Amino acid sequence: MCVGIPLKIIEAGEFVARAEGRNGIEEVNMMLIGSQPVGTWVLNFLGSAREVLSEDEAIKINSALDGLTAIMNGEENVDIDHYFPDIATS
Repeated sequence: MCVGIPLKIIEAGEFVARAEGRNGIEEVNMMLIGSQPVGTWVLNFLGSAREVLSEDEAIKINSALDGLTAIMNGEENVDIDHYFPDIATS
């Protein structure tokens, strides 16, 4: 599955940054959005930062990814409202 992953910039560079996210530390191509300061959240897709995120957006995306992981792992009684509060039905 190809989805964007939130990463937090830990080392800024003009074209490439080092960033940390749910899969550890990785290098991210910054050419689409430009250099960003340390501490900035970005949405990484296939090795390239696609957009700048707020911390709140990064938290929500990571929560949704946790929910998808729980569903894909076959966990029973996944609390959709917990993982996807933006679209909660109750």
